[in-house]
Amino acid sequence: MNSKLLDKIKTPKDLKKLSDEELELLAVELREYMVSVVSKTGGHLASSLGAVDATLAMYSVYDLPKDKILWDVGHQTYAHKILTGRKNRFKTLRQHNGLSGFLKRHESKYDAFGAGHSSTAISAAMGFAKARDIRKQHHNVVAVLGDSSLANGMSLEAINNIGHDKTDILVVVIDNEMSISPSVGALSEYLSRITSGQTYNKVKDSAKKVLDKMPASISGAASNLFKHFAEAVKGVISPGLFFEELGFIYYGPINGHNIKLMRNTMAALKKIKGPKLLHLITKKGKGYPPAEHNPVLFHGIGHFNPETGEAVKFAGAKAPSYSKVFSEALVTLAGKNKKIIAIVAAMIEGTNLLKFKELYPKRFFDVGIAEEHAATFAAGLAAEGFKPVVAIYSTFMQRCFDQMQHDAALQNLPVIFAMDRAGLVGEDGPTHHGVFDIAFCRMIPNMTVMAPSDAPEMRKLLATAFKINKGPVAFRFPRGESWAFKQDNSFTPVQIGKARMIKTGKDVTVVSLGALLPYVIKAAEELEREHKISVEIIDARFAKPIDKAKILKSAVKTRRVITIEEGCIEGGFGQAVLDMIKRHAHGTHKIKCDILGIPDRFIEQGSMEMLREECGLTEKGIKKAILNIIKVEN
Repeated sequence: MNSKLLDKIKTPKDLKKLSDEELELLAVELREYMVSVVSKTGGHLASSLGAVDATLAMYSVYDLPKDKILWDVGHQTYAHKILTGRKNRFKTLRQHNGLSGFLKRHESKYDAFGAGHSSTAISAAMGFAKARDIRKQHHNVVAVLGDSSLANGMSLEAINNIGHDKTDILVVVIDNEMSISPSVGALSEYLSRITSGQTYNKVKDSAKKVLDKMPASISGAASNLFKHFAEAVKGVISPGLFFEELGFIYYGPINGHNIKLMRNTMAALKKIKGPKLLHLITKKGKGYPPAEHNPVLFHGIGHFNPETGEAVKFAGAKAPSYSKVFSEALVTLAGKNKKIIAIVAAMIEGTNLLKFKELYPKRFFDVGIAEEHAATFAAGLAAEGFKPVVAIYSTFMQRCFDQMQHDAALQNLPVIFAMDRAGLVGEDGPTHHGVFDIAFCRMIPNMTVMAPSDAPEMRKLLATAFKINKGPVAFRFPRGESWAFKQDNSFTPVQIGKARMIKTGKDVTVVSLGALLPYVIKAAEELEREHKISVEIIDARFAKPIDKAKILKSAVKTRRVITIEEGCIEGGFGQAVLDMIKRHAHGTHKIKCDILGIPDRFIEQGSMEMLREECGLTEKGIKKAILNIIKVEN
């Protein structure tokens, strides 16, 4: 691609040399380059395409890195990365040892604050602004976020605090009327009404022009009259009344693709002290027709043909994903039980629950980016006799730990927390790996923690979860294709806390939790063939309660126990098993134990297989652990 302007941009300061017309041309080049690269790496394309013009406007007005611009989430920051000296590395986006798909402080001095989860930018910006004020500095602080992030409780808490404190901050809302799924909620509807009603701003601007032309001798009195008039009008037609009542100067909405207009507006807002909110209207996927027509697909896209926008299909038949197996099972069970309700947090497509929504619209709720609310909302439903399922990615379920503990578990309410993408998730990296849920769910009293190992077990354990009438259930399953140890489409519930024996053996016991079981089975088969080692395999099914009887019996028999889980070792399933053995097994000192899991560090991005191998969670790592505990040379 011939990128004459783009090749000249080494830092944001270079943008200040460009005219509005040149910035418009640069926007085209940026979009072409982003589509070209992301078609090969995959990534969050549609949101970033929509934010190109706003990024160019901001970075040509503000003085980075002296001025601090904090982005929310990272879905909109590909232009930011390219314009801040990372163009040549952009082709490594989301690859192992490459650029993160999100924001990282150690990656660039222009990444003022790390971001991967939604709605942190405004709170962090207040911290930056207060640090500036304490040091008596004078730079600008800007928080940039999407309209859906604005509806999150944390954003509203920060706005409330900033408005009361009168902190000098600019909040830029890039409004494309979508998060991942289309935005929902009263605040989203309010922003939509703003976009169609700009009467107040027009009245205010017109009146100001009249005042400016008045002689000084009468303009003072007229100004006071205007203030009273403006307050009266604002109460009736103000589009930004909500924000202005919270202490913010609201400006907008304006076209988020008009670079000249945005530059002029931002330059004017720089001169105004105190809390300010600029509302930009953008189109998700702007400039790339396939993404404009299907912004949900291109929110997080894999490999695709940049000419057509069609996804690249890899050879070979694929099994359904765990998400699909879960959603189909939930739809089936909901058809038999009218008390089952599904709740998601702005992730209808991500959790595969579109069909549930279509079939049972009155029993489906998308609460927007509001995980904490989702959990307590579900607890309220459970208190009234319903069977709510809160389907949220494991990494985002962390945000509602208090609600899981205080509102569901403490009251012994049967809420099912379905944690999709539990375990390593690959290229999205440490902000999205779902490796902490076993540990933080196990510590909660009254909580049952399940981890099906395959598709048939998912159906059975989900049916089991609905049989539990006291206490919440954490139901975790990974990203990726499912498999089946034995073909079985039944929904027969299993006994709570009971593991299943996969294979008997005499030399070593491997207790596997969740979907790593295929690696364990293959490793055992190869060790038996190569070294005549007999491995006993137990599929734990439950991280809480643990099947003490089955595991203890096997441990006493083989005298060697290895646990494996795709979760953090610290506080996880393996430590619980070892503690149980120490407490209850006879001759504990003679039983050798080892834990395979996620080590005590944040795991970076990379392919699923690469990261599992790095953590010793593949067939190779399991074989090595077994040989080591038996002390056999490989």
